[in-house]
Formats: sequence, structure tokens, C-alpha cells
Amino acid sequence: MRIYRSYIYLFLCILNFAFSTRTYAQSTQRMNNLREVVVWGKRPMKDIGVQKTTFDSIALKENIALSMADILTFNSSVFVKSYGRATLSTVAFRGTSPSHTQVTWNGMRINNPMLGMTDFSTIPSYFIDQASLLHGTSSVNETGGGLGGLVRLGTIPDVAEGVNLQYVQGVGSFSTFDEFARFTYGSEHWHVSSRVVYSSSPNDYKYINHDKKVNIYDDDKNIIGQYHPTERNRSGAYKDFHALQEVYYNTNKGDRFGFNAWYINSNRELPMLTTDYGNERNFENRQREQTLRSVLSWDHRRDGWKFAAKGGYIHTWMAYDYKREVAENNWSSMTRSRSRVNTFYGQAEGEYNPTRKWYFTANISAHQHFVRSEDKNIILQDGDKAVVGYDKGRIELSGSASAKWQPADPLGLSLVLRQEMFGDKWAPVIPAFFIDGLLSRKGNVMLKASVSRNHKFPTLNDLYFLPGGNPDLKSEHGWSYDAGASFDVGWKAPFPVSMGGSATWFDSRIDDWIIWLPTTKGFFSPRNVKKVHAYGIEGKLNIAFEPFKGWIFDLNGSYSWTPSINEGEKMSPADQSVGKQLPYVPKHSASFTGRLTWKSWSFLYKWAYYSERFTMSSNDYTITGHLPKYYMSNVSLEKGLKFKPVDLQLKLAVNNLFNEDYLSVLSRPMPGINFEFFVGITPKFGKKKTEPKTDNY
Repeated sequence: MRIYRSYIYLFLCILNFAFSTRTYAQSTQRMNNLREVVVWGKRPMKDIGVQKTTFDSIALKENIALSMADILTFNSSVFVKSYGRATLSTVAFRGTSPSHTQVTWNGMRINNPMLGMTDFSTIPSYFIDQASLLHGTSSVNETGGGLGGLVRLGTIPDVAEGVNLQYVQGVGSFSTFDEFARFTYGSEHWHVSSRVVYSSSPNDYKYINHDKKVNIYDDDKNIIGQYHPTERNRSGAYKDFHALQEVYYNTNKGDRFGFNAWYINSNRELPMLTTDYGNERNFENRQREQTLRSVLSWDHRRDGWKFAAKGGYIHTWMAYDYKREVAENNWSSMTRSRSRVNTFYGQAEGEYNPTRKWYFTANISAHQHFVRSEDKNIILQDGDKAVVGYDKGRIELSGSASAKWQPADPLGLSLVLRQEMFGDKWAPVIPAFFIDGLLSRKGNVMLKASVSRNHKFPTLNDLYFLPGGNPDLKSEHGWSYDAGASFDVGWKAPFPVSMGGSATWFDSRIDDWIIWLPTTKGFFSPRNVKKVHAYGIEGKLNIAFEPFKGWIFDLNGSYSWTPSINEGEKMSPADQSVGKQLPYVPKHSASFTGRLTWKSWSFLYKWAYYSERFTMSSNDYTITGHLPKYYMSNVSLEKGLKFKPVDLQLKLAVNNLFNEDYLSVLSRPMPGINFEFFVGITPKFGKKKTEPKTDNY
């Protein structure tokens, strides 16, 4: 009933408010595009056969409080696994695990080499100008190891002419404060951008604790009933600071030089579990991180060819401390973990387009990791402390070459060959073949298909973590296939309408899948499960129309069905995981956004759905064995105001509109209905601003 209630409420909201999520300038641009109903069918040769989801800038810049985890939850059908508000959030494609999702920022891979995954809760959406998903086999065009897919993030090198300032202040429930400031300067040759985000909150939201029961007694002390108590999220405060500096120099003769530096300083408490009965004042469970990501780039373009070179450096310092007060004012340190990661990055790539029918690319990249991970608080039998961990380095090389051919305009063929090395181990050549064809110009009906082999090497923690690391692990490998169709249509009568969509079938069979399993020694250790079969369907649909002049409706939906089955052999006679869905992989996921724009008013409705997830490989329907399905609904209302000295943007956002009681991860509480209010200030000074140019080097 909850899903129907969500749709009914969406309909009522549209009738009553008739707004959407754009400022006046953005809505004007949308109306012009819609009335023209421009639909094109010719795709870039670089994207032959590629299954890609692209996020528009309006979704990315919805509000400063959102992370990329929030953007992906409500604008795609990939699974976002969240441990709670402002805590670890990971992304998984097509029934795979988070470590099978590769992530790049301005071309540099930013997956943690220790864990193999990326925490999307630490990526502010306001720091990202361009974002797209490459599904399954399509990720081989960019890098290897993306058995599920790739998340590609980047910034735009060009800014508006002259000096520009923007400041946004957000205030929300649970004493939450978000601040964003940006300075840009643009001239004929120079483009400079500085961005800062600061977020903080005690994060003490209320929730109903279904893991605890409180007895109700009568006057004779007999139990006459029970109820689940309402508690507050304990020890979940956070303070996150992000700064992004970008400088670009464009010669306007085919060369552009760039520098990007992104600094993160995060201090977060880890919230207590719903099963914890202790007093939060007697514990300290804290995670801190300082990360610097930097990239130097040179792009050189001439007619028919392009060359680019990049160099980068990533430094990450992470600390995890767990302390307990064993007596008054006497604290005992249980865990004192420290990790340092230094990564040096280099890349060179070239593109050559000799004729309209041929397009060649070549790419080589290197990531050199130096990792030191240790727990400085291990107590030995004699009472002394020992430092336990590992200090390892690993070089990761990846190179590719591709040839794309269009023998005729409706048909495109692409072949990609990729070679990778991790440490001293080489993977077999990774081939990928893509084909697409324009089936009908009326409606721009396009058919696509691809097949690829891929490899994923074990992470450093998989190999060396103490205790439990397994240096004998094999790399995960397998074949992936997908096929689908897409269309784009538009018409003007009786009013302008633009519609597009796609449907894709995929199938992956992965051998030597790595899973951490318990051992008889009392700790977990990774092992290679023989085979996992992940398959399913993905679909997308978007509709935009203007029934009345100035009233713009924009609807976008996505859905995926992703069985991910363990087809390996039993690890023991008691193993009940064979033939079962992998843990924390929902079979069904969906998202929907509805925008309605009128003049400088805007209204947005967002909805997301995940089916039940099992927490154990045996797929038990016990209290702790599975998590029920849940639906999420968010709305926001925005008004743009124009004054001579400044432009103002006012926005009210309501999250978890129907106060849904849900869990994304076992024993990790999530907030109920909450509110946020934002004020954006954009001063006007200097000469008239012009729109930033794109790709003009």
C-alpha cells in the first residue's frame, strides 16, 4: 500500500503546487529546448554500443546537503548500501559487490586500494559537474576491474566570464548546518574555480528500535504487553570539510593545461547499533580521514586527433579509535587503527579520427600504491602492546587500444583490447566487442549489444589484512554480455513532448568470486567461491512535456531486476548458500523523479525503492536474516528571486516524506521525516556574464 500512497501523494502535489526544481534561468532554458523538440539520432563514435546513464547538472546541483550517494539513489537503479546518515555508502551494479564498481574522478581511479571500494557519502554532489554510469561491459572502455560497472565523475574546466560568487546556507533537522561557497574567474585564457563545503550535525535523530522491547506491567508487576521504544541515534555526530581548487589555462590554439586539487577533512562518530544497550557517554567510536586528491593535465588537440597526459597524487590518512570508560575518568583504548595510503598516478591517451568511418584510441595508465595499515593497540599475553598490520606497495598498470568502425551511418562496430598488471601478476588480455545499429530513424530506435571478459584482482586487505588475509587468492574473472534497445521521439501537437527510454538485458558469469567467511580460528578470511551468476534487466524512461505555456513537466524513471546467484560448490556439508541470492543484493530496485516548473517556482518529487535484502548467504527469513523492502519519498519546493544587486534562491526540502521506518543495513537506524531549508545568494557585479564555453580547446 505504501507504493500506491506515494503515487497518490505525487498526483496531489502536482495538482496543488505545480512547481519543479529549477531556478528561473534553468527553467527558461528547458522551455526553449522543449518547444523545439529537438531529437537527434547520430551518436558519437566513442559511444558505439555503450550502455551509459548520464546525470544532468540540475540533479547534481539540487542542494548542497546531498552526496553522490543521494544522487545515485534517486536518479538510477543501482543499489546504494547506506550504513546511516553521514556514514559509509557504497554502490553496486548489476548484482555485484561494491568492490566490483570502479570510480574515476577526472580520469584518475579513486577506489581505496585497501578495500577496493569508494565511500560515496564523502563525495559532495556540488563538487561534481559531470557524472555518468558505464554499465557492465561498457566499463572496459575506461578501465578494468569493473565487473559491475564504472562511476565516472568529473568537473567542467570552463566557467562563466568575469568574477562570479555564490554562497548557499542550509539549515536542517537535528541541528544540521551545511555551507557552500564558490568563487570563479573566467577570461579568454584563464579559468579559475574555488569551492568549499562544510557540513556538521549532532545527527541525533529519533527512530523506533525494533531490536528492543520494553515490558508493560500492571499494578501486580505482571507483564501485560510490550512495545518497541523510540530512541535517538547515539554517537553519530559528524563534521565534514571539503575544498576544491581548479586552475585551467587555455592557449586557444589547441592546448589546455589544468590543475585540480580536492582536500577532505572528515571527523565522524560511528553511531551505536540498535542492539547496543550501553550508555553512549561510556564509549568513543570515531573515524577520521584526511585525503588530498590532485591531478595535473595537458590536453592537445588538432584536426582529426587528440593527445592527453595526466599526472596525479592521492594521499589518505585514516584513523579509527574505539575507547571505553572502564571506570570513572579512566578510559581504555580497545582499538587504535591507523592507515596511510600514497598513490602516484600517470596516464597518457590518444585519439585518432582519420575518416568519418574510423576512430582509434589508445590509453595507458599507472597507479603506484604505498599502503601502511596497523592497529597500534593489540595486547599480547604478557601485557605488552604490539603493532599489527602490513606495509605493502603495489603497481597497477592498465593499457588499452580500440578501433571503432562505421561502415554505414546506421551501423557501428567497436573492438577494445585491454591488458592489466597488478604487482607482478598479469591478467589475460581483456577483450570487449560492441555493436549498435539504427533500426529506425523514425523514433531513433537503436539496438545495442556487447560482450567482454574482465578481471578483478584482490584488494590489499584481501591479501594482507591481519588477521585473516589470504595471499593465495585468485583474481575474479568472467564473461559479461548485454543487449538492449533505446529510442528518442518528440512531437509538437497538441503540445511539445519529448520522450526517450531504453531496456537492457545483461548476463554475467564470474568465477573465483571473493567472499569473507568465518574460520574455525574465530576470525573471517577471504576465499574464492567458485562461481556467481548475475543477470537481469535494466530499464529507463524519461518524458518531458509542456501542456501549457510556461508549465514544464519532466518525469524520469528507472528499474532493474538483478538476481545474483551463488552457483559454486558447497564449502562444507552445512553450507546452505548454493543456489541462493548473494547477501545485501536486492532483486528489484527502482527510482522516479517528477519535476514541475512554472516561471521561477519549482517543485520536485523523488522516490526510490529497494526490495528485500538477505543479510546471510543462506537467505534465512529470520529476524536478523533479512531486511524488508522499503520506499523513500522526498519533496522540495524552490523559488528564485531576482534583485538588482543579487539573485536569491529559496528552497524547502522534506526528506522521508511519509516517515518510512526502514533499514538499509542490519542494526543501523535511519532517520524518519526531516526538513532542510536553503538560501542561495549570487551577487551581480562587473560586466554582464556569459555562459561558459565547452570543449573549446
